[in-house]
Amino acid sequence: MADSLSEYLRQDMQCEGLLECLHGLKQLDRECYQALIDSEEPLTIDEVADRVDRERSTAYRSIQRLLQAGLIQKDQVNYEQGGYYHVYYPTAPEQVTTEMQRMLNDWYAKMGQLIQEFEDKYADRMHEPAPAES
Repeated sequence: MADSLSEYLRQDMQCEGLLECLHGLKQLDRECYQALIDSEEPLTIDEVADRVDRERSTAYRSIQRLLQAGLIQKDQVNYEQGGYYHVYYPTAPEQVTTEMQRMLNDWYAKMGQLIQEFEDKYADRMHEPAPAES
């Protein structure tokens, strides 16, 4: 990952890079997300773990990050005899992109505010250089 914003902007970013950039997700998180995208039906944690070839607890932590980021949804399925389990599926792309746009707009507004604060703070402290004598 880039050390500065200017380096990050010069990188050849793919759309999947948005998950890392906007949500701080890791490679495994992207793999779990892709497993859910590729599935025609919701998956349990065990099914996700099998598809990404990881331990259940590792897949669970990744799924929790995806839930927190709003990229996936969780439903509870009840057994007739009692008890339940959860299944996970991707959030509709329109919802995800709307939230990403909101986050970007919030970030842009915050950066504009910080840039203005920078100007306000340093504009009064800087002195124009004296003209060079000829």
